[in-house]
Amino acid sequence: MPALVSDVIPGSIAEELEIENGDIILAIDGEKMQDMIDYKYLCKSELITVEVQKANGEIEEIELEKDFDEDLGIVFESAVFDKVKPCLNNCIFCFVAQQPKGLRDTLYVKDDDYRLSYLQGTYITTTNLTDKDKERISKLHLGPFYISVHTTNPDLRVRMLRNPKAANIMKNLEWFAKNNIPFHTQIVLCPEYNDGAELERTLKDLSSLGDCLLSVAIVPVGVTQFRTDALKTVDSEIAKQTIDIASNYKKVCCSDEFFLLAGKEIPESEYYGNFSQLDDGVGSLRTIMDDFDALDLPEVIDKPLTICFACSVAAEKAFEYIANGLNKIENLKVIVKPVKSTYWGKNITVAGLITSEDLINSINDIEADYVIVPSIMLKPYTNLFLDGNSLDYVKEKTRKNIVVFEDNYSVSEILDLL
Repeated sequence: MPALVSDVIPGSIAEELEIENGDIILAIDGEKMQDMIDYKYLCKSELITVEVQKANGEIEEIELEKDFDEDLGIVFESAVFDKVKPCLNNCIFCFVAQQPKGLRDTLYVKDDDYRLSYLQGTYITTTNLTDKDKERISKLHLGPFYISVHTTNPDLRVRMLRNPKAANIMKNLEWFAKNNIPFHTQIVLCPEYNDGAELERTLKDLSSLGDCLLSVAIVPVGVTQFRTDALKTVDSEIAKQTIDIASNYKKVCCSDEFFLLAGKEIPESEYYGNFSQLDDGVGSLRTIMDDFDALDLPEVIDKPLTICFACSVAAEKAFEYIANGLNKIENLKVIVKPVKSTYWGKNITVAGLITSEDLINSINDIEADYVIVPSIMLKPYTNLFLDGNSLDYVKEKTRKNIVVFEDNYSVSEILDLL
């Protein structure tokens, strides 16, 4: 896949050079690029030559002067310009394998690419990490990375990832630590596999890795109704046990779902440190609640207004907290409607997996001036839901005034509606 331009930032150098959507950046200073890492490295100069292939096939060489750290303002279609390193595992809990046919093609892609981990925060297992990859990581001192550990027991990890190379996890993590490459880690907790005593072993092993280990996130396994075999989900007792075990180790946090399953209050912000794994659902509810507490709200609004938060089941508790605060404002009524997943099944409770039809079914009978949905329900940079239907489709079917809040960790945009 080439370095294909998908957008150009207004007012940027790229716009001045008339680089356009559909152009391909062939090389910088004669060097071909395999990914955004190369691109950023080659752009760190005051005088560069950019070779561009225009959409009509014409090739141009452009010499330009700029500040050393000044970005060209190009948005690429992908962060990697060669082939994405695929996942070679067959994990027992793999979500991709639990999907039906007919969804967006990108949802069936299984990547395990250290470059995407560095650039975009995706998780890698290190099972396909080569000596050449390590040499580049060490030479450029890349990091931090996000690594799916699950267990440090070699035999158990091979069984869970169904890949003999999975046994080398501690060897690989120790290499990162030895070379001062920082990393975050993740444990997908699968009852009767890596919970209890096995979790204790994993956390003890991880705690030996020193300062290069930045954080450990524990998340519950997600099980859809499309699974063809049985995999136990996290219940209340396992959630409580996991929280108790994790509390004995530094840098370890359980995702919000564990506290909801255990019937416990969402921890205060101190529990989450620097909130380094928000996208994994670790501290997202606390973040949005604390953000709400910091808002300067009016005591009254000019005319009666009804607002509905259409949120995920997992976020219901946080939005009930927010609604209670907003309902103190005179003339304002706020209701919360958690969107249940009939598509994936009752065990899937996060906003990023909500389909358009589930949203339609949930809000059809709601009477509100505005229905608010988080942007995480939509494919990035589009108005498409997971099932391929658009936001306009939902508006047409429900005849609701739907507003998308862009910041998934804040409700401050509500001030624009009051």
